[in-house]
Amino acid sequence: MFEFDAGKLVIIGIVALIVIGPKELPRVMRQVGQAVAKLRRLGAEFQAQFMEAMREADADEMRADVRKLAESAKLDLGVNPLALAKAELTSALQRPIGSTEVAGVPEIAQNTLADETVAAAIASAPIADGTEANVPPASTAP
Repeated sequence: MFEFDAGKLVIIGIVALIVIGPKELPRVMRQVGQAVAKLRRLGAEFQAQFMEAMREADADEMRADVRKLAESAKLDLGVNPLALAKAELTSALQRPIGSTEVAGVPEIAQNTLADETVAAAIASAPIADGTEANVPPASTAP
């Protein structure tokens, strides 16, 4: 827009020297320099704010893309693990004392599961000398 080459700057300097005078010229040039520095700082600050706004816009766009991707990848299997655990705990608490029935598990599998649980508990139980017993797990022969 404004093209200043060396010739134009010399002409501007001569006119400034005549109009302002040699006594006031250093003070005026200092003020002009400070004004230019202030304008540069304002320009850099504006550019930084603009770039920050662009980064935020990109981040918001990325967040929206991630939300869309998460929604499209979500599977609804109709299984609620918390509700299933609550139902199992409720049925276990309502079962009569001494009953070994596990909901939905056949009786043979329940007995095998109970045998393995007991064997694991025995294997990890400490002996009188402070060591653990070395008992192999119960066999699961039918």
